Amino acid sequence: MNLEEPSPFAGATPVASLAHADGAVTLVEGQTFCLSGRTGDMSAEFPHGLFVLDTRVLSRWELRVGGERLEPLTVDIGDPFSATFVARTHPAPGHADADIVVFRRRDIGSGMRERIALTNHGLGPVSVAVELVCDADFADLFAVKESRVPPGATRPGEVTTRGLILRGKTGAKSIEVRFSTQPESDADRLVWQTTLGPGATWELCAEVIVSVAGETITPRFTCAAVDVPSVPSQRLASWRATLPEVTTDHAGLAEAIRRTGEDLGALRIFDPEHPDVPILAAGAPWFMTVFGRDSLLTAWMTLLADPTLARGVLETLARFQGSDLNPSTEEAPGKILHEMRFGSAGGLSLRGGNRYYGSVDATPLFVMLLGELRRWDLADDAVASLLPHADRALAWIEDFGDLDGDGYVEYQRQSQGGLANQGWKDSWDAIRHADGTLARTPIALCEVQGYVYAAYVARAHFAKEAGDTATFETYSRKAQGLRTRFNEDFWLDEHGCYALGLDADKRPIDALASNMGHCLWTGIIDPHRAGLVAARLMSDDMFSGWGIRTLAASMAAYNPVSYHNGSVWPHDNAICAAGLARYGYVEEAHSVIGAQLAVAAHRGGRLPELFAGFDRGELASPAAYPASCSPQAWASAAPLLWLRTLLRLDPGAPEGRVSLDPQLPSWIRHLRVDGIAIAEQRLTVDVEAGRVQITGAGSLDIRSEPRNPVAAPLDRGTTGP
Repeated sequence: MNLEEPSPFAGATPVASLAHADGAVTLVEGQTFCLSGRTGDMSAEFPHGLFVLDTRVLSRWELRVGGERLEPLTVDIGDPFSATFVARTHPAPGHADADIVVFRRRDIGSGMRERIALTNHGLGPVSVAVELVCDADFADLFAVKESRVPPGATRPGEVTTRGLILRGKTGAKSIEVRFSTQPESDADRLVWQTTLGPGATWELCAEVIVSVAGETITPRFTCAAVDVPSVPSQRLASWRATLPEVTTDHAGLAEAIRRTGEDLGALRIFDPEHPDVPILAAGAPWFMTVFGRDSLLTAWMTLLADPTLARGVLETLARFQGSDLNPSTEEAPGKILHEMRFGSAGGLSLRGGNRYYGSVDATPLFVMLLGELRRWDLADDAVASLLPHADRALAWIEDFGDLDGDGYVEYQRQSQGGLANQGWKDSWDAIRHADGTLARTPIALCEVQGYVYAAYVARAHFAKEAGDTATFETYSRKAQGLRTRFNEDFWLDEHGCYALGLDADKRPIDALASNMGHCLWTGIIDPHRAGLVAARLMSDDMFSGWGIRTLAASMAAYNPVSYHNGSVWPHDNAICAAGLARYGYVEEAHSVIGAQLAVAAHRGGRLPELFAGFDRGELASPAAYPASCSPQAWASAAPLLWLRTLLRLDPGAPEGRVSLDPQLPSWIRHLRVDGIAIAEQRLTVDVEAGRVQITGAGSLDIRSEPRNPVAAPLDRGTTGP
């Protein structure tokens, strides 16, 4: 990875818009994704293409019939990696309808297969020329994302007896496009001439095979293969079978949960060296790779659906935990990576990826997730293998995370090519004071201190389980000390809220932002201030009616169509809602969930990565953020955290207990969740009109009360949020 190039996450460069008149279709399978218009064409006018290992291996793939573009009719997306594009030719002069209908069935996975079928629905024969224009610029994903692919990035193709070969300028990357019927070719323009009788169909199959550094990557789908259930299909079927079944009278919630299952299944990626260990990619189209923070938070939110996903995330991130000091990649011993990229990789193994560690929160989140997973029933052997990695992460917090020894974890980039801001709001301009001035680094973010607090509590609990009194007391003391100092140093009495962070001069960053909702979620906030925090989060300048804004409208830097300065992020809102409910502000949590459900309803049940922060009174539908990913992992997982918040569900598998106190809003009368996996049991929770019925608990002690939001490690075995 060349960190001296503009970083796409710093927000200092423009991002290609995915919104255009033709609509965008995204297909995803592991580390392969495809962006096209609704006819199936990948056009050079937009950031379209087929991407494998963070490289655009097809930059243009346009079908013409009779020299004209097709008119889109519909797109049928079956599995996340397959779609059928239905289109027609344009009507002949003087005719209202066209005679030729075109079906394009596309399947992607380490390459692409496309089956094209033209059918003549006219009363007489018709001669047609079918033309396919294809090109490959082998551009880096970031260059495409930021619309900075230089002109002349492609080279003429080499015609072969099987089709066409396209190579990058260096020759290290190439594709071979093979066809079931040989075309007439002139490099990148391929033509087939055919005559179709009435009712006749002409068919063509094309496949794209990718090679990197002389190694051919075996595609998932080929023209010669019989369409039996593929590995991706089998994995999706297995994933669907493990998910809890949700029944509710709220159609919007039911659809959002269904969409969540499909999208998270599509975003799972598998390392060929560890094929049984799934991990989550951050989101399509731009982030189909491993991200530490995104994977950890998403895995936390999906515990109610599949705890094994969290274990896979932890095991994968542990394999790549930092071991050396490297300022250019910001690696340090014990640190959890921020992202992994594959632009120069010669294979699909995660081992071949370039790693960057510029994240201040992934490391405490790693420990926090391990503690939370234990509450759902992490096996003893997994604890034994992962706890040393947690201890290395905690050592990073003490040895490298606290830059000045003040007891708070701060960040300051070590390379000019790295991220200026290294919390979840990581665009270059995200951390500002109320008057709009940029905060100077090193910066200690409020939510990061909450994550560290939860990590300390988790480690204390593991020590308690092991009978390690000294370690238990050490981390109990650390947790309590951090909580006490935090509530003294971060509280802004004049504003009735917590500071966004502390800047280089230890001056509170006084912007009113959503980050303090994460502090509710982690339990670091004093209970007597929680009501003030809830009121600020739900105030008119924070709550848009569609959700809680990242930055209040009253702040100088507010921009409703910015990445982090006034937009609304579904994962952020789900965490805020969980934090509100944790402290007993259930009605406020329900308002946030209801607002987000309304957003999902406008988008077919799928929540985008983020959307604009305009007030609901201004617009009848939420306005899009043009470069927003969809599907995106933590946005897709948000409805699962809603479910847990509605059920007020907190397991304690090591102690054989579950805290369960369902509270439904007035607009949901019935909610039933079948198959919640806790401690080898599969619980069913059925809530209707105030009645709660629980089955399948086995020997688990069900406590019909909410959990103490700020219990110390000694009290009831609390391990974190």
